[in-house]
Amino acid sequence: MKKPNLTRRFIARSMRAFFYLLYQPMAWSYDGVAALVSWGRWKGWLLTVLPYLKGPHILELGHGPGHLLIALHKRGIPALGIDASRQMGQQAHKRLLKRGYIPNLTTGYAQNLPYPDHSFDQVVATFPTEYIQASETLADVHRVLRPGGLLVVLPVAWITGQQLADRGTAALFRITGQAPEWNDKWLEPFSNAGFHTKAKKITQKSWELIIILAKKPNHNNKNCRAARRQDHLISW
Repeated sequence: MKKPNLTRRFIARSMRAFFYLLYQPMAWSYDGVAALVSWGRWKGWLLTVLPYLKGPHILELGHGPGHLLIALHKRGIPALGIDASRQMGQQAHKRLLKRGYIPNLTTGYAQNLPYPDHSFDQVVATFPTEYIQASETLADVHRVLRPGGLLVVLPVAWITGQQLADRGTAALFRITGQAPEWNDKWLEPFSNAGFHTKAKKITQKSWELIIILAKKPNHNNKNCRAARRQDHLISW
């Protein structure tokens, strides 16, 4: 019984070390690795959140290389971005400037957002780590969202294609914990933080993904919190 636990811990530690290297000292290689392991689907996955981002004031948590920020700029929405990785900030800064956009990026943590209350209409995070479910993160996102504002989270994608490469990649994702099975308990931290929550599944020929939509109520009536916690609507 101990061997599987040791194996899981070893894999988890190895993946944390890998992502630290990929996201910080080796941030320059992030695009290539993401494209390789997703068979070119990664950027397309990111853009699935765009229909939920109307602006005019948007904050991206963990902006990474800046691809979603560029897509928003193209739509006339100069979104802000925050990321804990200084190296990712440099990558996004250069990419935005190269395309003629003025970067508005901050190095910082989602658990302590350096923005005033009610600053944003939407906050978005794509493929975030476990920080997105932390009570400190969700409390601060709730604070900076305007009443009626929306938190949009793309937590996971699954490769479902039946080609050999797809099956091999899907198996690797399962082994490394990068594509866990969906469980509606994922919504509980968002509802507990005072959001109305639901999940959308998007299905294409060779992949599926989940988008979590967490809406801040238009009121601040704490007596309605229990009712909000029951609002775990799953829309497939």
